[in-house]
Amino acid sequence: MTDPSKDVRPARPHQKLLDDGRTVREVLTYARRGNRLDAKQQVAWDKFAAEWVIPDEAVDEADFSLESWFETRENGESAPLIVDIGGGVGEATAVLAAARPAYDILGLEVWRPGVAESLARLSAAGASNVRFCSVDALWTLENLVAPGSVSEVWTFFPDPWHKTRHHKRRLVSPANARMIAERLKPGGVWRLATDWAEYAEQMIEVLDAEPLLTGGVVDRWDERPVTKFERKGLAKDRVITDLLYRR
Repeated sequence: MTDPSKDVRPARPHQKLLDDGRTVREVLTYARRGNRLDAKQQVAWDKFAAEWVIPDEAVDEADFSLESWFETRENGESAPLIVDIGGGVGEATAVLAAARPAYDILGLEVWRPGVAESLARLSAAGASNVRFCSVDALWTLENLVAPGSVSEVWTFFPDPWHKTRHHKRRLVSPANARMIAERLKPGGVWRLATDWAEYAEQMIEVLDAEPLLTGGVVDRWDERPVTKFERKGLAKDRVITDLLYRR
């Protein structure tokens, strides 16, 4: 596994090239959507992105430091880190971040309009402790986040990739679970939620089998707000499964 402290990092997804210059086709856990911003999203982007969004190309710099993107705390020490994978438009991210001002939160979201909307929500919530990165979440965790450095990981309603031929794209797989578990501090937690019953079963099977983790199904996390996405699942009579695993 790559050491984030090393100067040389592997090329990030969409940047890997074959000898003939063609881009390497990779199995990713997401599908890129359009990046056009509406008027309100553009206003939020113009106002906050320079401070709160880490440019993709910044992570290619040899001296890149994730910590440098967060505010310096009064005691001069780094704040505990939370990683939010796939926060969408920030409905949950903004509420949870505002309630945790003592934490640094890294939001990993590849959809630019979602990031822009999240910026507006964070501003409205009075939260300035989130930094967004739109580089592939797994690449970012493996190459930019040190093992044993994360207090919590949030993965709420990841793409279920419900067609069997697409299951290989699911975020929760044995290899990914091991890598994410290694990023957690001892005692750190991974919170997950899904409205897709078959994916919940796979999550439980994979995470139960990971030796670094212990946990399982839990009651709904009261602090997590009910998002528009979750309401759609409930409207279709889907059962929401919340999971918590601890290193």
